Amino acid sequence: MISVTPHSGPGSPRTADRSPFFDNAKFLLIVLVALGHSWEQLFSPHTHGLRALHNLVYGFHMPAFILLSGYFSRSFTGRPDQIRRLLTGVLAPYLIFETLYTLVYHWVRGAEFAITPTSPTYLLWFLIALFVWRLTTPIWNAVRHPVPIAVVISLAAGTTVIGEDLALPRVLMFLPWFVLGLRLRPEHFARLRTRAARRVAVPVFVAAFALAYRLSPAPSDDWLSMDVGHGVLHVSLMRYLLLRMALFAVSALLVASFLALVPGRRLWITALGAATLYPYLVHGILIRLAEHYGLVHAVRVSGFAGQLVFSGLAVAVVVLLSTPPARAVLRPLVEPRMPRRLVPAPPVGALPGVPTVAAEREKTLAR
Repeated sequence: MISVTPHSGPGSPRTADRSPFFDNAKFLLIVLVALGHSWEQLFSPHTHGLRALHNLVYGFHMPAFILLSGYFSRSFTGRPDQIRRLLTGVLAPYLIFETLYTLVYHWVRGAEFAITPTSPTYLLWFLIALFVWRLTTPIWNAVRHPVPIAVVISLAAGTTVIGEDLALPRVLMFLPWFVLGLRLRPEHFARLRTRAARRVAVPVFVAAFALAYRLSPAPSDDWLSMDVGHGVLHVSLMRYLLLRMALFAVSALLVASFLALVPGRRLWITALGAATLYPYLVHGILIRLAEHYGLVHAVRVSGFAGQLVFSGLAVAVVVLLSTPPARAVLRPLVEPRMPRRLVPAPPVGALPGVPTVAAEREKTLAR
């Protein structure tokens, strides 16, 4: 969350697969992201149901987001125009908001003011992960059996000690979802968008919530956020591998069920789903400000009613930040224009993959 899918979003390769279905899915997922981050502020020994709902959402919302990121990265080959979009649409906003989040954390939490671009703050790990994943796309498109290889890498990453630089644990552990997205085709999504699939999806979510409620407060956030290995989780290597494989299976079932329930027609949320980068980057700052000014504490002591109000506010913030007026105000930060000295524009009239007249002339002279 970057425009995770490249419909008119920055930093994403263009595609002809524009469909209300994908924009609807993106909007619903960014709402779940904001809700999940909001609910985390309210946990207490008395929020059993909220914790179960949080764990259910975390079981599939990031895998689904990453899978869609992979799906819309299929055409990435590393062409200069694609690299430019990656720099201006993913790396540039990451650096800007890494600075902003550092300022916010220094202000509201008294954290040391030290800008460390290689160590993402809070939710910004996804941007740097997307940057790395997309750069590796040509590799996954070149090798055989990329998904099993990515699964092995993911499991192996959890058996070793990996530093936090560039969010490397999450980059490696979430990798299979990105690679799986690269292998998907429109017909795979079409199979999920059937009445039979929707009928199965609802019982799946009901059963998953019942299981999450029974297990709550387990599993811990560390299992679901994929940022630590088995040593930190204090389980044996074999138990770790078995549980990770089980989580893969459960997440895959939930991702498929979620996609089956996503509306395929154009709705009022469809246009908002084309701008998920805006609410993703900004809502984390608003949560920290709400925490600093006592709103989170007031909600926490208000019980269930407060939880409903806070959840409604999270959804409203996502909607507001996705609207054209908000995007117009935030565009210099979210979609900055890079100086041409750093990222020169392609020659006028040049098309991706099509040599210019000057280039053809140089080839002729070289002969």
